[in-house]
Amino acid sequence: MTKRTLEGTRRKRRRVSGFRTRMRTKNGQRVIKARRQKGREKLSVS
Repeated sequence: MTKRTLEGTRRKRRRVSGFRTRMRTKNGQRVIKARRQKGREKLSVS
């Protein structure tokens, strides 16, 4: 049987593009800042 496609992606999504991960780097902080300026309701996936 083949594996399901969505297995474990939630965890990866948080690890790659969650709020805390973004804040760790300068560029990630720029991403959050840009989204704040744009007025996004959700700043990141978390």
